[in-house]
Amino acid sequence: MKTVLVTGGAGFIGSHTCINLIENNYRLIVVDSNINSSPKSIERIRQLFKNKSIDLSDLLNFFHGDIRDKNFLNQIFANAKKDKSPIEAVLHFAGLKSVEDSFKDPMLYWENNVVGSLTLFEVMQSFNCNTVVFSSSATVYGITSQKSVDESSVINPNNPYGQTKAAVENLLEGIFKSYSDKWRIANLRYFNPIGAHESGLIGEDPNDKPNNLFPIICRVAGGTYKNLKIFGRDWPTIDGTGVRDYIHVMDLADSHRCALDFLLNNQPQFLNLNIGTGKGTSVLELIQIFSDVNECDISYEFCERRPGDLPVVIANNRKAIELLNWCPKKNLYDMCLDGWNWQKLNPNGYK
Repeated sequence: MKTVLVTGGAGFIGSHTCINLIENNYRLIVVDSNINSSPKSIERIRQLFKNKSIDLSDLLNFFHGDIRDKNFLNQIFANAKKDKSPIEAVLHFAGLKSVEDSFKDPMLYWENNVVGSLTLFEVMQSFNCNTVVFSSSATVYGITSQKSVDESSVINPNNPYGQTKAAVENLLEGIFKSYSDKWRIANLRYFNPIGAHESGLIGEDPNDKPNNLFPIICRVAGGTYKNLKIFGRDWPTIDGTGVRDYIHVMDLADSHRCALDFLLNNQPQFLNLNIGTGKGTSVLELIQIFSDVNECDISYEFCERRPGDLPVVIANNRKAIELLNWCPKKNLYDMCLDGWNWQKLNPNGYK
C-alpha cells in the first residue's frame, strides 16, 4: 500500500479525492491550514467509512499546518519515513482560489500559491519524493476565442489567481527539465467542479461568501440568498447566457487518482491535462435542470457582463480520456441532485 501526501485535503476537491484514494487502496497523510476549509470534512470522511465498517486509523492521518512552513513539512516527511511508510507521491490542492479576492490582494495569492508550492517541492526533492499531481485550473488559459480549449491553447491568465496557477505549472516544468530522469508530474487543468458526494456528508463549504455559480444556486434554493445574479443576457449563445463545462466533483476526484496511478506506473514525464466533460451548459440551462431535478424554483435577475468573462468555455478532454483510462461518468442530473442533497442536509456547511 502506497502512502501519499494530500495538501489541502480538507477542501472541496481535496476531501472528495481523499475518499476516492482510500477506496483505491492508498494510505493518506492530509495537511491543511483550514484557511478556507474545515477539519470537520476529515471527520465526515471517517464517519463515511465507519458506516461501511472500515477502520481508517491507519489509512488517514490529518495534520493542521501550512505548506509555507518548511519545518512542518520536513517533520511530516521525516515521520512517514521513520514509520517505514515513506511518502511516495503528493497530490497538491493547497492554495487560495478566489478570482475576485486575488485582485484585492495579489501578493497574498503569490505568497500562498507560489511560495507555498516552491517550499513543498523543495521538501519533496530532499526526501526523494518526485511524483506530484498538481490541481491547476482552466483559468490559466485566460481570454481565448476558442470555444473548446485544448492543452495547446495559449496560456495567458487574466487574473492574479490564474497567474499563480500558471506560475506553479512553469515551476514544475522547470523542475522536470532539470531532473527529467526522476520527476513524474501532471498538471490537471479542471473546469467547473460542482455537486457533492452522494452521501451528503461531504460537499463545498467556502468560509466566505461563495464566488462560483453552483453554490449560489444552492443558497438561493435554500433561502439563504434572495436571488441569483446572471452576468449578461446577450452573449452569442443558445439563450444569451454564458456557457461553461461543469463536471461532478467525484469525477474530478477520480481524474486525480487516475493521474496518480498513471504517473506511478510509467516512466518519468510531464503532463498537462484538461479535466472536464467536453459538454457546454448555459447558466439558464443549469438553473432549469436544477429546478426540474430538485423540484424547486430559483429566482434570478440579469446584470451587466463582468470584465474578462467569455461566452463559451468548454474543455477538450480527449487527452485525459485517452491517456488516463478515465472518463466522466456523472451527468448534470447527478451534479444537481447531489449538490442540493448536500445543501439540504448541511444548510450551514460544516458549521
